[in-house]
Amino acid sequence: MQLLNRKAVVTGGAQGIGYALAERMAAEGADVCILDINADAAGKSADAIAEKSGRTVAAVKVDVTDEDSVAEAMAAARDRLGGLDLLVNNAGVLKSHYITEFPKKDWDFVVGVNLTGAFLCVKHAAKHMVEAGRGSMVVISSRSAKRGGLWNHAYCASKFGVVGMVQCVALDLAPLGIRINCICPGNALDTPLWKDLAVQYAKKYNETPEQVLERYRKRVPLGRGCDVSDIANLATFLASDASSYMTGQAINLTGGEIMSP
Repeated sequence: MQLLNRKAVVTGGAQGIGYALAERMAAEGADVCILDINADAAGKSADAIAEKSGRTVAAVKVDVTDEDSVAEAMAAARDRLGGLDLLVNNAGVLKSHYITEFPKKDWDFVVGVNLTGAFLCVKHAAKHMVEAGRGSMVVISSRSAKRGGLWNHAYCASKFGVVGMVQCVALDLAPLGIRINCICPGNALDTPLWKDLAVQYAKKYNETPEQVLERYRKRVPLGRGCDVSDIANLATFLASDASSYMTGQAINLTGGEIMSP
């Protein structure tokens, strides 16, 4: 168990990648608090993971775009777990439009959750880690943090911004022994976010969502989408002491797709 007795917060942990991350943290010995805007789903996910792992798993509602909500949720997580020394920031959304048709409300929504939300969660988790004198943070960014994507202006901007923020935070916290790193996954085709994206893209490509997913699958040199277990494997490494000499990194996890034309 690489994370035995760690106290972990996972944002957006009610489903998809976040659920897989919370489940793996608990399997590796951590006590976990799931933070999610969907309180009912978060509670059910926490109960399922607790039953499977035997660890303490709590759930707290949060709106990551609201600073008071984030501050209260991080404090509640610390109290429920008896500490807070690990953050896995996963909450994210995506809206896709041609540039001349991109509604500002969708831009604000995506940047608010993906970038401002990450900033607020990192800020308030870091306060507890500074008090504890230890900690590690893993921020889920995207392959879209490394190269632009068709119709993904807000998403790419937010994910590029996350990488820059993480590098700055790494410099802030390194003297205290607190680390922060990014994971930049590729096409996680079986997740709710990608299935929703396939529906959005299907209308633009005049294809079915299944055809859209296959289109993106074929772009990957290793021939498959990024599985949630791939992300959980890397997140566990970055959260653990095995990566104790790494901070401020943004690691590609794309099956080689980042190199494809």
